Amino acid sequence: MTRRLAPALLAGLLAGCAAAGPNYHRPATAMIERPSATGAFVSGDAAAYAPAPLPDHWWRLYQDPLLDRLVTAAIAHNTDLRVAEANISRARAALDLAETDRTPQTQLEVAPGYAQRSAEEELLPGAALPAAPVYAGRVGVSYQLDLAGQVRRAVEASTADVAATRAAYDAVKVTVVADATRAYVDACAAGREIGVAQRALALQQRTTALTQRLVRAGRGISLDATRSRAQEEQVRATLPTLLAARQVALFRLATLTGRPPAEFDRDVAACALEPRLDRPIPVGDGAALLRRRPDVRRAELLLHAATARIGVAEAALYPRVTLGASAGSVGLLRNALAGDTYKFSLGPLISWEFPNRRRVRARIAGAQAETDAAVARFDGVVLGALRETETALTVYARDLDRRAALAQAREQAGRAASDSERLFTAGRTGFLPVLDAQRTLIGSEQTLAAADSRLAADQVQLFLALGGGWEV
Repeated sequence: MTRRLAPALLAGLLAGCAAAGPNYHRPATAMIERPSATGAFVSGDAAAYAPAPLPDHWWRLYQDPLLDRLVTAAIAHNTDLRVAEANISRARAALDLAETDRTPQTQLEVAPGYAQRSAEEELLPGAALPAAPVYAGRVGVSYQLDLAGQVRRAVEASTADVAATRAAYDAVKVTVVADATRAYVDACAAGREIGVAQRALALQQRTTALTQRLVRAGRGISLDATRSRAQEEQVRATLPTLLAARQVALFRLATLTGRPPAEFDRDVAACALEPRLDRPIPVGDGAALLRRRPDVRRAELLLHAATARIGVAEAALYPRVTLGASAGSVGLLRNALAGDTYKFSLGPLISWEFPNRRRVRARIAGAQAETDAAVARFDGVVLGALRETETALTVYARDLDRRAALAQAREQAGRAASDSERLFTAGRTGFLPVLDAQRTLIGSEQTLAAADSRLAADQVQLFLALGGGWEV
């Protein structure tokens, strides 16, 4: 048996000299390698976009000092970012633990006590062995020879895990920056829509007052005044919803910047115009997007870690050799450290799951399956990033077209309202066309204001899809 096992042991040692398992290489069939994934965006040829690279601090494109201050506060105090930072520290601790297997391990044991040896254990049945104070002390050192690369693969996997948690931090940072900007935009947009509604209400109040004067002068009927008051109340009814939307955005912004809702920013509460871009949005191309997006980077790093863990599992196919040395002293406490109490050992410890390799093969199969799943997740994240970006590009471009059409409609509605008022004043038409024209004008102004708010939100969503918001 020994003669048959020795060659197998030697072969195992030699085969394990190189790190077990595959070295990580990005799969040639990965989605990120396709030319269609790294080229220009299908929806990026609109006039609203520029092929220039996206800057790291994209929110500074708005040139809004208040927004800069809010984003800085969110990055410094957001609770989700604090959690992500703690996750990095935990991953680093796991890496430090894995790296300790590369260094010699030491042990120190001291065990004093009061004991009586078993007569049977000492092969002295019937002997009256006395109870006495005893002690045992031992100092040892051991070092694992990483012949199969198990430690190297474990460290490699932990290193990839640390990088993945850093990428996860970047992903949270991108989201926090976008959420803070979106909350600021929502608050300002609500403030602007409140102003539009208040102006529309003032216009309708003026019309109601005019109608009442005409009724008193005998030039109108009470029905016209009633209709005007009803339209006035309809306009007034839009204000509570807008006021609530602004307050909700202020509360959201406060918590995103690490403050209680009651400490919302009063400067933002006074904002009545959302930040706007005065230049085309730089979007780059697919290759830059996939390099920049932290979720794509994290997915590939997790694939790297899973690949390294195949090597950790495969290393169990080979013998594990640990060099060790120890020295100690054991005996009666009254003879502590006497010459005949010393003992020592020196030599290698060889362990090997042989011939029971079915369990090892099962672990390898599990690690390979996890790697296959990581490849699929990596492809899915890449496809999701491209889809999100193309969708955001399309939505923003089409909403720009819609906004242009709504602006034309608002202009025409304004002309119609002016013409109907002149005709009514000249006595050439009744008051009902005036009310209809004003209703159309107010509706057009409110719809245009809502379209502007939607465009501002589209911009933030596009920047979020593009993955900007941190410095490489």
